[in-house]
Amino acid sequence: DIETLMKNIIKSPIKLLWLMIGIVSMVLGAIGVVLPVLPTTPFLLLASFCFAKGSDRFHMWFIGTKLYKKHLESFVTSRSMTLKTKLPASAMLILAMLAMSNIYGRVFIVFLIIFKYIYFFTRIETVKA
Repeated sequence: DIETLMKNIIKSPIKLLWLMIGIVSMVLGAIGVVLPVLPTTPFLLLASFCFAKGSDRFHMWFIGTKLYKKHLESFVTSRSMTLKTKLPASAMLILAMLAMSNIYGRVFIVFLIIFKYIYFFTRIETVKA
């Protein structure tokens, strides 16, 4: 019942704060799927953590979403990603760099690309799909 859920949330302002941070993080992670400049996985990890702290129902709902299953589930369960998941995340940054005319922005994106490749291929195991 949604009324009971809202009453429990209102009783604890800290839980409400966790839920609000979780919602903002989830939205930023969802935007990061489309925009190459925003990282998807860290925002979705934060959202999962915040939902777990704020409400079991929200957390269960979140881990049942396609967004979670597609972008986070394999990482959470085995700290691994498929090559198919790793490459597009980095390739999108290259497109953003080419579209940008500001030299400082391009340099920043180059550093982001280097960091992402180093992190993705040295810290996160690559598994077969």
